[in-house]
Amino acid sequence: MKISCPLPINKYDIVTLAHGGGGKLSDRLIHDLFIRELGNSWLNTAHDGAVLEMNGKIAFSTDSFVVNPLFFPGGNIGDLAVNGTVNDLVCCGAVPEYLSLGLIIEEGLKMDDLRRIIITIKNAAINANVNIVTGDTKVVEKGKGDKLFINTSGVGTVPEGIFISPERCIPGDAVIITGNIADHGIAIISSREGLSFESTIRSDTAPLNDLANVLFEITKDIHVLRDPTRGGVASALNEICNSSGHGILLEEKMIPVSAEVKGACEIMGFDPLYIANEGKLLIILPQKHAGGVLRAIRKHSLGKDASIIGRVTDGPPVVKIITLVGSTRIVDMISGEQLPRIC
Repeated sequence: MKISCPLPINKYDIVTLAHGGGGKLSDRLIHDLFIRELGNSWLNTAHDGAVLEMNGKIAFSTDSFVVNPLFFPGGNIGDLAVNGTVNDLVCCGAVPEYLSLGLIIEEGLKMDDLRRIIITIKNAAINANVNIVTGDTKVVEKGKGDKLFINTSGVGTVPEGIFISPERCIPGDAVIITGNIADHGIAIISSREGLSFESTIRSDTAPLNDLANVLFEITKDIHVLRDPTRGGVASALNEICNSSGHGILLEEKMIPVSAEVKGACEIMGFDPLYIANEGKLLIILPQKHAGGVLRAIRKHSLGKDASIIGRVTDGPPVVKIITLVGSTRIVDMISGEQLPRIC
């Protein structure tokens, strides 16, 4: 994969799709514009949500969903929106409790499709044990909204003794992924382009709070949690390296990818490390706890394919990988947009 250095934000006259792709341009947009102009002690951490002091610790997070198509194997934009915000709260170490729901609906959306999505949202909230307590609806003219955009914000409480932050990872920590990567992104592109494989590739969208409960029953000494959505595992780990100042060394042979997804990536020329996931956790924790955590989460339906895929290292904040042939290469943050409109 050819890696190029993007221009500074002030050199762009327009916003491009790559600015929302979870790679270098997204990172530049967030840090050079949003954090520079809006920054404070909470926003500057560039975490999945903010942990706030309000009669105890709470976490607050927000996300917007613009997936195309609205319906895909394994889910639709409705459960994607609920699960996405639930999982961002989980990655703050929080117990998700309340969500808001904002809808921007394009004139002409089929009412049956909207009803189906709302029912999915209801069921996803029940499954994640959260309540939707406030919301907003706007309808825009045909051609101005691409059917449906959803925003969800969430609030959760952070239990005593849990402190999750990308700055906490230290050399020697183990890196765990809770299952096969790249399922969601490949399910979206397959559905969008009408591609078919021997078996249907389904999105992994799922709420991860129950899996996190299993994790915290083993130990509360978890340094980092991250759900590798846009930009995939590669971008998530690069962000963690940048926050902590440490490197991460991966082992390619340990990274779980299903045979169907691996084949699809080979056909389409994609690297699964850069493909979005919507039901996986990256866990960074002290090595002494890694074995016990791995055994416990493998007993959970959402963690049965979990694997220790690497470790945190001394040195520059760079992600490297030991390939299947034994060589080592850098896994950089992607510069452009590999798959637009996937979450």
